Amino acid sequence: MDYSKFEEKMTKTISVFEENLAEIRAGRANPAILNKIMIDYYGTPTPINQVAGISVPEARMIVIQPWDASVLKEIEKEILKSDIGINPNNDGKVIRLTFPELNEERRKEIVKDIRKMAEEAKVAVRSIRRDAIDSAKTMQKNAEISEDELKVAEDKIQKLTDTYVAKVDEILEKKEKEVMSI
Repeated sequence: MDYSKFEEKMTKTISVFEENLAEIRAGRANPAILNKIMIDYYGTPTPINQVAGISVPEARMIVIQPWDASVLKEIEKEILKSDIGINPNNDGKVIRLTFPELNEERRKEIVKDIRKMAEEAKVAVRSIRRDAIDSAKTMQKNAEISEDELKVAEDKIQKLTDTYVAKVDEILEKKEKEVMSI
């Protein structure tokens, strides 16, 4: 039985989980929170990082400097419409996003959100495990593998699942420490 396609799906689940975590505002300025914001650039939805330079001059500030000054207002408008919760400061040349200091209550909320995302990632990994085991059982029913081979396959699939669930826990723990120590 080929386990690589199931392992690949589990790896993708971990990648998506890490991408989602990168977009969480955790007190430090992280340009990844702008990834999903698109602006209308001459009639085409375009990511901000393709029309402007994005820098992090300080730990709690992002500076967006458009290459074309005409899109400054559009960028500001889209940031306001997005749900990142930060008001842009437009000085006519650049937009500054200043991240407020996180209080204890907000940190706990963020950790709760992170744990929810981690649980969703674990559910996705377990769903892949279920699909893999169903696939192995189908192979056994079709006499492609023996009952003993089915048991071996189930054990391997479970070990793979345990490995990826442990990775989710490890990433979660690291992100929790980061959020609580800022």
